[in-house]
Amino acid sequence: MNEIMKQPVTSVNGIGEETAKQLQGLRITTVGELLEHFPFRYEDYKLKDLHEVGHEERVTVVGTVQSEPSIRYFGKKKNRLSFRFLVNQILITVTFFNRAFLKNQIVVGSELTITGKWDQHRMTITGSECRQGREEREQTIVPVYSVAGKLTTKSLRKYVFQAIKQFGTHIPDIVPTELLEAYKLPTKGEAVHRLHFPPNAESMKHARRRMVYEEFLLFQLKMQAFRKANRENAKGRSLLISYEDVSSFIQQLPFPLTGAQERVVNEVMADLRSPYRMNRLLQGDVGSGKTVVAAICMYVVIKAGFQAALMVPTEILAEQHVQSLQSFFEPLGIRVELLSGSVKGKKRKERLEALRVGELSLVVGTHALIQDDVIFHNLGLVITDEQHRFGVEQRRVLRDKGENPDVLFMTATPIPRTLAISVFGDMDVSIIDEMPAGRKVIETYWAKPDMFERVLDFINKELQAGRQAYIICPLIEESEKLDVQNAIDVHMILQQHFQGKWQVGLMHGRLPSAEKEAVMEAFSKNESQILVSTTVVEVGVNVPNATVMVIYDAERFGLAQLHQLRGRVGRGDAQSYCILLADPKSEVGKERMRIMTETNDGFVLSERDLELRGSGDFFGTKQSGLPDFKVADVVHDYRALEVARQDAVKLVNSSAFWSEQRYADLREYIHEQGILDGQKLD
Repeated sequence: MNEIMKQPVTSVNGIGEETAKQLQGLRITTVGELLEHFPFRYEDYKLKDLHEVGHEERVTVVGTVQSEPSIRYFGKKKNRLSFRFLVNQILITVTFFNRAFLKNQIVVGSELTITGKWDQHRMTITGSECRQGREEREQTIVPVYSVAGKLTTKSLRKYVFQAIKQFGTHIPDIVPTELLEAYKLPTKGEAVHRLHFPPNAESMKHARRRMVYEEFLLFQLKMQAFRKANRENAKGRSLLISYEDVSSFIQQLPFPLTGAQERVVNEVMADLRSPYRMNRLLQGDVGSGKTVVAAICMYVVIKAGFQAALMVPTEILAEQHVQSLQSFFEPLGIRVELLSGSVKGKKRKERLEALRVGELSLVVGTHALIQDDVIFHNLGLVITDEQHRFGVEQRRVLRDKGENPDVLFMTATPIPRTLAISVFGDMDVSIIDEMPAGRKVIETYWAKPDMFERVLDFINKELQAGRQAYIICPLIEESEKLDVQNAIDVHMILQQHFQGKWQVGLMHGRLPSAEKEAVMEAFSKNESQILVSTTVVEVGVNVPNATVMVIYDAERFGLAQLHQLRGRVGRGDAQSYCILLADPKSEVGKERMRIMTETNDGFVLSERDLELRGSGDFFGTKQSGLPDFKVADVVHDYRALEVARQDAVKLVNSSAFWSEQRYADLREYIHEQGILDGQKLD
């Protein structure tokens, strides 16, 4: 039956070569692709009572014309036609734009059917359609399609109708019958028909629910089959773990673990005990204590006789990790060393040799770790911090320096659960969603740009108390395209303003690496008190003495990025502050500022960011890892995504799935993805 769906679109009666070329512009070349080119919205032509219609809702009403239409012309070709209209004893105004030709059809006393957008405040309908007499359509919910070239929604509707008429009974059902019955879902043939030509709104929603579930189930099957194949092909090692050792290591830490840290440690320990290679993503907000969890993980691996490597994106961050890890490990006689671009000559040779012969058990480094001359004796654990800052190939090179080492990725960029289980569906995900006790909440304020003088006074007071401040700008240099503050101009202004009082540093992405390091080191040592920077400080900078974060044109950043920037302060004992300088014009921009001042929880922010921006824009379209779902939406349909994932896990891990005939179509789908043939997941 699948072969029928793969027939060229010209198999549909009425579609010739010319139309087929037009359809190709919509990526429609087969019968199946035409049938699954679903409407992106629907026009509702059901007659409604104005008392039941919400503001700015689309409405269709019947009434009588109460006044002669008046036409106002403006510009060369623009006009507005208006008249008074009585609908069930309610007198309203109907307005049509650029439809002067309707004047002759609108006669006082005549009955019309009007469709348009209802403005409840002005008692006005902005019309889109005008029909003579009382006309309630047989099909009140009419689909609207994405079209291109000479194609119109009306012609596309006709072709889809013909395709359903010819091939509707041949649409294959890939979802197993028991799942359709469990969730009371229609067959795919019924769902396709109802999505294109719904008899009513309820029927359309039910059909959409079916297609959403199928899209999510197929995607999650692909992810779970890849995960299963990865686990089975990548032989791990089952580590013997002494809980007394782990407990004594935790007890010697200078602070108690939070409940969330304990939960994550248990998840990681279960991975290390299993015969499969660990492949886990650890999410945790800035300051939630991911490094401590990583340290416990490293300790267990080292005690089992293996080496551990931690790769981070910047040299400053690497040095900070080395310092904190040395405080944990050196009292236990475990050596911790740095391997980065600044480690050269004799020192580098000694560390490379110690790694090669197994004398060095724990190394922290930058990209320097993946160079050819870095050879490990028995690498058992690879941890990558801020994993999104490294390419897939870079992460693979480090992993391949050991024999199937366990892998832990860490990120301080909170990813909403809905995206985490989609994008990282082939990984296990752990979340530290609790902050250590006693940590002061960063106070966040939204200020208008004209309050900048007051902000500078506040910064001055903090600096007089021995503190430091960040000033973040969206651009490096002045741009003619964007009216936003830029780092170079702001740096000059602040140098003049604080001349003779405070040192002002400047950092941005165009500076050479060595210069960046020097600027950052000066700020870390309090040799400069103010750092003007672009978003290059977003990740991995730890200056506990910095208590003020000012973000220029804050409305131009997403919530996740604003939160990351805010996380650069609040790392010491003193109260810290984040000031958002913004004058947003859009409601979305204003909402971002309100949300930032209301919560410090990165996961709450990430969910709100996802709602405001959509899944395609959250990571960037190409980086998201999400397919272009035809019907499903990971934000609004997250419950269906959870259910589909659970079902996919059960199916892939059951022996029946791999043997019984009823799952043959799903097995064929997985084979088509190349997953079981050793190909990579795209």
